[in-house]
Amino acid sequence: MKAILQRVLSASVTVDQQLVSSIGKGILVFAAVAPGDTEKDADALAAKVLRMRLWDDETGGRWRHNVQDISGEVLCVSQFTLLASTKKGSKPDFHGALGGDQAKELYQTFFSKVQQGYDASKVKDGVFQAMMEVALVNDGPVTLVMSVGPSGIIDEK
Repeated sequence: MKAILQRVLSASVTVDQQLVSSIGKGILVFAAVAPGDTEKDADALAAKVLRMRLWDDETGGRWRHNVQDISGEVLCVSQFTLLASTKKGSKPDFHGALGGDQAKELYQTFFSKVQQGYDASKVKDGVFQAMMEVALVNDGPVTLVMSVGPSGIIDEK
């Protein structure tokens, strides 16, 4: 699994001109599922998202608080394009992304693990396989890339 985390002041998802989800201060997570990913990978990534210290503390200590510490919110958005290969030509190749029902099931597992690890009312979702408009006000900007391998080990690059 691969994820992009963005520290945001606000973020929202709209589908067919209808607001689906919105959050205030917190984390916007774009997540993608690859062939070979497991429930263990989804669990590891969800835990890492919630533990990632992206905010300063009250005394100015840098990178001390995670989303739970600040009572922030989390917006998860499925985004298979994170796994595109651009090595050949100018058209992205999406064979590195898991498709269909398997991807949906594993993405839902990831989303459920984030909800279970925090306050479910503060964890929102986009619409799997929908054409989504994602709006955000980036805070910083702070943007991180994370990936979880088949071994369940987080590999941050």
